Amino acid sequence: MPAPQPGGPRSAIGDADREHLIALLREHYAQGRLGLDEFDRRVGIVLLAEFADEAAPAVDGLPTLPAPAGGGGRGRSPRVRGRRHAQTATPGTGWLPTSERFRDPTTGKIMRVWIDPADQSRHYVPEDGG
Repeated sequence: MPAPQPGGPRSAIGDADREHLIALLREHYAQGRLGLDEFDRRVGIVLLAEFADEAAPAVDGLPTLPAPAGGGGRGRSPRVRGRRHAQTATPGTGWLPTSERFRDPTTGKIMRVWIDPADQSRHYVPEDGG
């Protein structure tokens, strides 16, 4: 994973981001891709990280998980079903930008976090617009 640009802003990692990363690691562990020691090591990386770029190595080398069968989980907006990390190419109407930015560990793109005030869901949009 590329390091942040010198002097560039670093995005603090929030509790929701930590929970999301740990949930991904749990799923990989449940599917047998990680042993218990490796799972514990990666969770430790997430828990000790202060910034998103410090937590990203916890998921390095893991494949993208397929979307859940049956169209996604409960309580999620239909706009984000089947999208990895609620990622979209452009912000939706009414979404509010946040100051949060991070480098997507799978693509290397800088992502900006947007919030849908209708359901408080988080969405990740490439900083360069696609």
